[in-house]
Amino acid sequence: MAFLVAVVIGLLFGAFDQYLGSVHVTSHLGWWTITVSGMSAPWLILPFLAGMTQERAKRAVAIGVVVVLAALAGYFAMSNSVFESVPVAHFWPRTVRMATTDANLLWIAGGLITGPIYAYFGHRWRVARSWVGAALVTLALCLEPLARSIVGTGFVGGGLSGSRVVWGSEVAIGLVAAVVFSWMLLLQRRNVRRTP
Repeated sequence: MAFLVAVVIGLLFGAFDQYLGSVHVTSHLGWWTITVSGMSAPWLILPFLAGMTQERAKRAVAIGVVVVLAALAGYFAMSNSVFESVPVAHFWPRTVRMATTDANLLWIAGGLITGPIYAYFGHRWRVARSWVGAALVTLALCLEPLARSIVGTGFVGGGLSGSRVVWGSEVAIGLVAAVVFSWMLLLQRRNVRRTP
């Protein structure tokens, strides 16, 4: 059942992420949605959260792979759907072509590496309050704008273009996450000290 839930959530996440960057959404909500759609940190947090649902490490890693692959499938499918004015007859060939291009193969490979890692640390956060997972999530949020500005526009998806408010909000969310993670770690240590 957990794998089915991971597939559904992954598909919905990927489709929603792609839809946020579509012309239809930007024409109604503004161009800031393209910036949100282009963020990488949510794609790392998704498997972390999926891993948090699991008590066993191997299962968490597997869930991380499944949720990321489903998210990518949802993204590619939405990109080539009627929502993007693609004729139904072109859906499958365009989706396969999109998923097998060099740039997208890089994102797929990245997801197959980072998905299981973040899912594992989500599991470790759940079972042992491992600070490493908390740090990875916080750093992904706080440092993405800096990393994008350093890498520049020559890298696929690189450069710090788009809404500065969105990038600032991402850093602010990262700082809030750091405070929440730190508070939870302190509570756990305090509870351990009180246990006889």
